[in-house]
Amino acid sequence: MAQLSADADAFGPMLTIEQAAGHAAERIAAVAGSETVSLAAADGRVLAADVIAPLDLPPFANSAVDGYAVRFADLTAAETQLPLSGRVAAGNDAVGVATVGVAVRVFTGAPMPAGADTVFMQEDVTLKAGAVILPPGLKRGANTRPAGEDLPRGHVALAAGRRLRPQDLALLAALGLTEVAVRRRVRVAIFSTGDELNEPGTALPRAGIYDANRSLLRALVTRAGAEVVDLGILKDEPESLAARLLRAAESCDLILTSGGVSTGEEDHVKAAVERAGELAFWRVAIKPGRPVAMGHVAGTPFIGLPGNPVAVFVTFAFVARTVIALLSGTPPNRLHGLPVRLGFPYKKKAGRREYVRVSLAPGPDGISVARKHPRDGAGVLTSLTETDGLVELADELTNVAEGTIVPFLAYEMLTG
Repeated sequence: MAQLSADADAFGPMLTIEQAAGHAAERIAAVAGSETVSLAAADGRVLAADVIAPLDLPPFANSAVDGYAVRFADLTAAETQLPLSGRVAAGNDAVGVATVGVAVRVFTGAPMPAGADTVFMQEDVTLKAGAVILPPGLKRGANTRPAGEDLPRGHVALAAGRRLRPQDLALLAALGLTEVAVRRRVRVAIFSTGDELNEPGTALPRAGIYDANRSLLRALVTRAGAEVVDLGILKDEPESLAARLLRAAESCDLILTSGGVSTGEEDHVKAAVERAGELAFWRVAIKPGRPVAMGHVAGTPFIGLPGNPVAVFVTFAFVARTVIALLSGTPPNRLHGLPVRLGFPYKKKAGRREYVRVSLAPGPDGISVARKHPRDGAGVLTSLTETDGLVELADELTNVAEGTIVPFLAYEMLTG
C-alpha cells in the first residue's frame, strides 16, 4: 500500500491550493506493481514503462495524396511532360516500378516507387494521350510522407507515467502493439459518516436523508482512474470508525471520507483518525470546502472531505484528484481556465480562492458570459446539475465587478 510520511504537521493551516498540492507531491509516492493489459482495456490506465517504437511510423515512404509520383531531377523550370508508366495503389508493392523519366500513377498511402521523391496532386496536372503535363514550381518532396516522419524507430513513443487516452491507444496500435504495461490501479476506500445518512432505496426516517456523497465519490474516483472500495455509511462512533479505518488501511492505498472532519461535537472522524494514525487539518483557503483533513492511518494516506455535496465535488477536484494522480504515478492535470465575462458582481473575502457555479451564455463580443446559479449553498446539488462549470476568483480579489474577465473551468475538465 502507499505510504505517507509521518510529518503531517507540515501541511499546516490555511494553505493555498498550490501549497497543499506541493506538500502532497513531496510526501506521496506512486503505488508499486504493474500489469500487462490489452489495448482494449488500457484507456485511462497509467503507463508503467516507456514505450519504444519498434518500427518507423510510417514504416515506408508513401504518397500523401492521389496523384503522380516523379523524380524531382526529371522536372524542368517550365512545364514538364512525362509519359505515364505504372500504377501503385495503397497496399500494393512498388518494387520494380520504373521511375526514370516517367510519371507513376499513385494513390494516398501507396508506397513510393524507388527513386521517386515528389508527388503532384491529380487536380494540378493535365493528362494528354498517355502522358501527364506537370506545372512548374513544386518543391522536392512535396506531397510525400517519408518513413519515420511521424515517429522514428527506437524513439520513445509514450513516456512512463502517461495516463493513456484514445489518441495514445491509436499510436500504440499503429506501431503494431496489442498490449501495454500499466501501473496497477490505486485502491481507494470511500465511506460517508453521519447518523442521519441512509442508503438510497431504503425507508427514510423522519430526520434522515439519503447518502448522495458516496455515489458522487464512486464516480469521481472511477473517472480519476482508480478502483473504488465502498465501505458504506459509518455511524458517528469514534471506536468503530477507528477500527474500520484500520481495516481499510490494510488493503487500500488511500482512504477517502466525506463528513465529520470539522470541529463540531458530532464530527468524530478526527478522533477516529487520531486513534488509528495521525491527522493534520488542511484548512485549505478555498470556498466551498475549507474543512479538509489530511493525514494517515497506519501509513496509508487519508483525506477527509466536507459533508456537503458541492463542497465534496470542489475539494475532490482540487485536492483528492491530485493525490490520486500522485499515487497513480502520473502528474496531476494542469487546469487552464477559459476566459469568460462575469455576468454578475461578486463580493468575497481576501485570502481564499472561490469557485462559483455558473452557466454560460453567448456574449456579443464572442466572449461567453457567466451567469451565477441563484442558489449557491454547499448543499444544493441542483447548483451542480443545472450549471456548466465553475468560475475561479483569485485569492486576492474582494469586490469583483460585473464584466470582469475570469477563468472558467468546465465540469468535464474537473472530472476527467
